[in-house]
Amino acid sequence: MDQLSTIILGASLFIIMLGMGLSLVTDDFKRVLVYPKAVIVGLVSQLILLPIIGYGVASLFDVRPEIAVGIMILAACPGGPTSNLIAHMAKGNTALSVTLTAFSSFITILTIPFIVNFALEKFMGQSEFIKLDVIQTILQVMVIIIIPIVIGMMIRKYKTAFAMKMEKPVRIASGVVIMLVIVGLCVKEKDNMIPYLQEAGLVSLVLNVVTMFVGYRIAKLFSLNDKSAVSIAIESGIQNGTLAISIAIVLLNNSEFAIAPAVYGLLMFLTGGVVIYWSSRKFARYKSN
Repeated sequence: MDQLSTIILGASLFIIMLGMGLSLVTDDFKRVLVYPKAVIVGLVSQLILLPIIGYGVASLFDVRPEIAVGIMILAACPGGPTSNLIAHMAKGNTALSVTLTAFSSFITILTIPFIVNFALEKFMGQSEFIKLDVIQTILQVMVIIIIPIVIGMMIRKYKTAFAMKMEKPVRIASGVVIMLVIVGLCVKEKDNMIPYLQEAGLVSLVLNVVTMFVGYRIAKLFSLNDKSAVSIAIESGIQNGTLAISIAIVLLNNSEFAIAPAVYGLLMFLTGGVVIYWSSRKFARYKSN
């Protein structure tokens, strides 16, 4: 994405995260931290199982080394604000999703260089130690995720009636924003879309679907409730594609490494929509029963 697109998307996500904060109270986060099993399971799924699955998928498919490295860059990245939004719209455990994003964003500052350098050596026969800008990464998490959610929670605390009244319109507006992002990406990349999809579409889709499925099953294996399982599935399968593209282009100076993250960034909105539909119907059935 160019700078203007990044600014527009960042501003949209800020507003969406603020709206998400309207539905949260401090007790939501207290429950997550008092009962840490869900956080531990989610982090293991995202930080350990995801890179292993990414390596398996990249090795299994007959793709160029550059695509394989792009898949591993994706698998090394944390979730992002998009995963929080999808978890929220899917009626999962939003507080758990936000907590996992925050924790994984800080931890992956240390793990990304090792995973990406492993991929470079394994698939490209080269090694180039990369280093993330710690301050910049922390600021991104703060500005796009934590600060707007805190503002929304403060509104919920002091203007409860207004916050509850706005909850449904904000969820609808969030869905509209997702659709606009998908349309915008399709229009912007219309010339490259078909070649990119042919080259990296299947491997990116498999990574996305398998990691979400494994995340959900692992959560259920450890007897977590459905809302937490949905959030862990989404955090495992919806990665920070913008960060992956930045690593490929800015840190590694190779735009071909960004092909898989770019394709993944489009497909994850589509699979995310499927999860939102499935999860919403699932919880609606529970409510009716």
